[in-house]
Amino acid sequence: MEAPTIFLLLILLLIVFAGKSLINPCRNAIPTTYPVIGCLISFYTNRNRLLDWYTELLTGSPSGTVVIHRLAARRTVVTANPSNVEYILKTNFDNFPKGKPFTDILGDFLGDGIFNVDGNLWLKQRRLATHDFTPKSLREFVTVLRTEVNNELLPFLDAAAQDSKHFDLHELLRRFTFNMVCIFFLGIDHRGSLNPSSPVSEFDRAFQTASAVSAGRGSAPLSFVWKLKRMVGFGSEKDLKNAVGEVHRCLHGIIRQKKKKTKSTAHDRGDFLSRLIAAGESDETVRDMVISIVMAGRDTTSAVITRLFWVIAGHQETEHDLVNEIRSVKGEITSGFDYGSLKKLSLLKACLCEVMRLYPPVPWDSKHALTDDRLPDGTVVRAGDRVTYFPYGMGRMEELWGRDWDDFKPNRWVESYDDDRTVRVLKKVNPFKFPVFQAGPRVCLGEEMAYVQMKYIVASMLDRFEIEPIATDKPVFVPMLTAHMAGGMQVRVRRRDQICISFEKVNNSNNSDRGSFFST
Repeated sequence: MEAPTIFLLLILLLIVFAGKSLINPCRNAIPTTYPVIGCLISFYTNRNRLLDWYTELLTGSPSGTVVIHRLAARRTVVTANPSNVEYILKTNFDNFPKGKPFTDILGDFLGDGIFNVDGNLWLKQRRLATHDFTPKSLREFVTVLRTEVNNELLPFLDAAAQDSKHFDLHELLRRFTFNMVCIFFLGIDHRGSLNPSSPVSEFDRAFQTASAVSAGRGSAPLSFVWKLKRMVGFGSEKDLKNAVGEVHRCLHGIIRQKKKKTKSTAHDRGDFLSRLIAAGESDETVRDMVISIVMAGRDTTSAVITRLFWVIAGHQETEHDLVNEIRSVKGEITSGFDYGSLKKLSLLKACLCEVMRLYPPVPWDSKHALTDDRLPDGTVVRAGDRVTYFPYGMGRMEELWGRDWDDFKPNRWVESYDDDRTVRVLKKVNPFKFPVFQAGPRVCLGEEMAYVQMKYIVASMLDRFEIEPIATDKPVFVPMLTAHMAGGMQVRVRRRDQICISFEKVNNSNNSDRGSFFST
C-alpha cells in the first residue's frame, strides 16, 4: 500500500474517532492547526512545496518564526529571524546539537560522519579536517583545479561548442566536482567521464539514491511510515539499504587500496584520506567521514554554479560585466588564475552570494533542543523540539533584503568602488542573516574552498564560452540533503567572440569511461 493511501486512511480513522473536534481549527494558529492532528493536512497538501509553504508562513509571522504541530511528528520551530539564528548557532550553541532525532534520520547513510554527529566526535573530526582548508592547502587546490579545468572541463565544452550539441550542465559540473573530490581529498586517480550522456558508476548511482531516500525521511508527513518500511525492508527503505551497501563496498575498497599504497610509499602527498588512516581511525569512521566529504564537495558547488548560469542568461548586462572583470584580472597574470587573482573577482563573488541568497545549497538545517529554552523573539522552545533555521526563507524576507528581495541584484553585496569604479569592495554581511555556510562553532570549514572552486570554474567558462539554457521555464528547486534543479539544466555552448581556442591536453581520453574504484 502506497504512503498517500495510508495517509488518507489514517485521516479518515482519526475523523471517525475524534469526531467534531477535528472540524474546528484552533484560533489564530499559523499554519491552520486542528486538535489531535495539528497541521498534518496542510503539511501533507504542501509536501511537494515545503520550502515555499514555510516561506509563506514565515512571511505572515510578525516575529519571522512559526511553530509546527502535527500528528506523529516532533514539535518544530522554524525561524527566519537572524537573532534567533545567532542564538541557536552561537549564543546557546550547546543547547542545540544535531541531536539523536536528526542522526536517526540520516544515520543509515551518513553514519558517524562530521555532518551527523555532536560533541567530542564532531570536534575530533573537525580538527582532522582543518588541515585541508589552510591558505597553503587552498593554493594546492587551485593547482589541481587548474589542471582539471584545462585538461578535462574546457576541452569537453570546446567539443560541445564545435558540435552544437546540448547537454545537462548540472550533471557535467556534478561529475567534475566529484572528480575533484576524488583527486584532491581522497588522493585517488579517478577521473570519471564528464560526458553527461555516459552512464554513471554504480557508486554514483547508489550515492544519489541514498541521498534522495534519506532526505525523504526528513520531510515525510508521517515518520513512522518510513520506520515501518525500514523494519520490514520494503519500498524506498529497501532501496536505501541496497544503496548504502554499495557505497560502503566501494569506499572500503578505496580504504584498503589507500592503506597498501601508504605502506609502500615513503612520501605521500598527505591527502585527507591518508591523514584519517594515519590518525588510526577505524575503517568505519574513515568511511563515514569520506561520505560527508563527497556529499559536500560534489553536490553543493555544482548546484550553485548551474543556477548562476541560469540566472545570468536573463541578465545580459551582468554577464557582460562579469566577462570584463574576468578578462581584466586574467590579463594581469600569465598562467591561468591563481589563489591571489581569484580574490580580485569581486563581482563574481557578489553574483555567487546573490544566487545563494535565493537558492541556498542547504535550504534548511535543524537542531534539537536539549532543555527548555526561549528564543530572543520570545518563542518558547521545549526540550526535544526540532529547531530549524531556514536560509531559503531568509533570502525572501522583505525585512532583511528590502522590497526588491526577489530581484537578482549583485550590487546589494557591494560596499564601495575604487575611483574608476572597476574594483568593488564587498560588504561584510551578518552571517546569521546569510547562514548559507552555517555560522558559529559549526561554520563550514570549506567556505573559502567553495568560493575558490566556483570562481575558477565560472571564470574559466565565461571567459571562453556563452552558455545558453534551452528551456525558458523557471526550474524547480528541489530540497534534498543538498538542493538542486529538478531535471538538471540543458544548455548549448558557443565560443565567445567566435574565437577558436585550442587546449593543451595531458590526456586525450576525457570523454571516455575510465576504469576506477567506482566502475561497475
